[in-house]
Amino acid sequence: MLVPTRNFLGIGWKFPVRPAPGGGFAWSAGEQSVQEAIWILLGTARGERQMLPRFGCGIHDLVFAPNTPATRGNIQHLVKDALTEWEPRIDVLDVSVSSAPGEDNTMLIRVDYRIRSNNAFGNLVYPFYISQGVGS
Repeated sequence: MLVPTRNFLGIGWKFPVRPAPGGGFAWSAGEQSVQEAIWILLGTARGERQMLPRFGCGIHDLVFAPNTPATRGNIQHLVKDALTEWEPRIDVLDVSVSSAPGEDNTMLIRVDYRIRSNNAFGNLVYPFYISQGVGS
């Protein structure tokens, strides 16, 4: 059973969805709920959800793009736009994109945000994989 500590941030199924130890579904609340919602948004391609085709982040259109500063800038813009449109509980403070050390096909998307209702700061790093060099 989940203890309602910060109801104003919402409650939802834990991501990824899994059963709770006592039966039923595991739940997520508070700052964890916000972070999981951001993760879901970044992991969903636009058009993937039939009933809400605009939901998601456009970064998945860049999976075959080269790992260049222009691509990283485009990813930064797409992430910021998606979060601004679909996650009203946060203010996006910064989005930065860098290449993972020693891995040309991995970009690390760092999102710094502030939760509006309680001014708590949060951040996460989302790994985005491109297929640069596949088949060469």
